[in-house]
Amino acid sequence: METPTDDPRQPSGLLDDVGPAFSRLRRTAALSVEQQVSRKDMTRTLVLNVVLDGPEHDGQEVTVGVVAERLAVDPSVASRMVSDCIAAGYLRRAASQRDGRRTILELTDEGHLVLARFRAHQRSAFERITRDWPERERLEFARLLIKYVDSIGALRDNG
Repeated sequence: METPTDDPRQPSGLLDDVGPAFSRLRRTAALSVEQQVSRKDMTRTLVLNVVLDGPEHDGQEVTVGVVAERLAVDPSVASRMVSDCIAAGYLRRAASQRDGRRTILELTDEGHLVLARFRAHQRSAFERITRDWPERERLEFARLLIKYVDSIGALRDNG
């Protein structure tokens, strides 16, 4: 396995290849890694992660509108997604402690369990995909991927 310093391409070429790599990543992830998880479960997991990360992310209570914003979907789509999670027993509606007129979303115990199972599946997929990598590279890639995603979040939050 090549490391960035072993790659014969110039830095500019590597950076040019990032976009196409993202496209391949999405296509191959949808076809292989995620195939053990149904589309409905993937959608539910997206919603549950928004609810779980909401208050921690920026202190904002999570509403259907926040789910719509974070998933970049129409509010009516978010409403259907949230209703599905509630019907499945993964979410519940609750009164806001900041403004009693607002309804917020909270994970149920079952919702926490679903997320724990999905995260175990994700870790297993990562370990399977990188099984031939040196441990140092696996950990460095994980660290940089998390840093990259955190940077995207910071850009979104700061405009």
